[in-house]
Amino acid sequence: MSTSTTHHATTLRAPFDEAALRRLADDLWEAVSRGDEHAAYGVVLGAHDAGADHESLLIDVIGTVQRTVGQEWAANRMSVAREHAATAINDRVVAALAARHTPSAGGERRGRITVACVDGEWHALPARLLAEVLRLRGWHVDYLGAQVPAQHLIGHVHRTGPDAVALSSSLATRLPAAHAAVTACQAVGVPVLTGGAAFGADGRYAGMIGADAWAPDARAAADLLAERPLTRPFTGHQPIDDLPHLADQEYTLVSRDSVRLVRAALTGLEDRFPAMRTYTERQRQHTAEDLGHIVDFLAVALYTDCERLFTDFLTWTAGILTARSVPAASLLPTLDVLRTELKDFPRACRLIDRAHEALDDPAAPAPRSGSGVSR
Repeated sequence: MSTSTTHHATTLRAPFDEAALRRLADDLWEAVSRGDEHAAYGVVLGAHDAGADHESLLIDVIGTVQRTVGQEWAANRMSVAREHAATAINDRVVAALAARHTPSAGGERRGRITVACVDGEWHALPARLLAEVLRLRGWHVDYLGAQVPAQHLIGHVHRTGPDAVALSSSLATRLPAAHAAVTACQAVGVPVLTGGAAFGADGRYAGMIGADAWAPDARAAADLLAERPLTRPFTGHQPIDDLPHLADQEYTLVSRDSVRLVRAALTGLEDRFPAMRTYTERQRQHTAEDLGHIVDFLAVALYTDCERLFTDFLTWTAGILTARSVPAASLLPTLDVLRTELKDFPRACRLIDRAHEALDDPAAPAPRSGSGVSR
């Protein structure tokens, strides 16, 4: 631990008020942004030793810094490698802080909760923070980590019999997988609490897929579970019961045809932007990945029948491209190509038209960070 960090931790007054927590978050951000893991430990563990509340350190310090990491990446002030390094440091600091918590002997146990990320979701830190907060609140927690397939989740539920499952996802494209997991848990009589940007800033998609509850953050989730037990769900329904528009098969067909759609969009862009023909292989790969994200978000917008989900993603992407000096105007011909390819899909055409209008409108508001958009 550095001398400056030690001095800072011992001179902050206790109890730690909001201003002190903000200063700690600033200090932790400085440490993780320069990749100094030892300094990061010093900030958080030093504050803990000086009397800072364990839960506040998790949510108001580490959680705040992790949001800053994402914002800095989006603004192109942090590379992917630096972002991953910062996230890894935060994760190890959470582990070090968790090791300082010793449950009181004979203390009250509230029950058992399984915490997991949806299949395909690799942003695990929000779920990790929730798991640690629930442990602090007296729950027996089984934390399963990132990318948990539904069949493995259900196998664990059968073995352990939790009172509830808490599902986390940051990417809206994981909503179909989340829906399958929610339905599978409910089919065996276990209620599901959802959280993360994938479910919308107001939890609208959590309700859409039939989750039993939704919370905007770890503290709210822990409060909700403390206030009342989640009701055991009614069993016997299928996902399409929740989303009858899926009967038109547009989501299924677009999902299955995603590779061809990406290739068609790439060819269409080359016709409209001849400079693309001189791209390096790496540049072409990045372009194809961006097109793949657009098709994925179109598919999930078809799954939810939600225009806002797709338009938010496209306007967010325009901002990301602009921050990287890439012409956001390339998104419009991409949409034109996709519309031509999907001319026989009325819902897809409607979604594409709305997104086109949003990109054409310079006054259109940028989507909030809770829109389910992520890198």
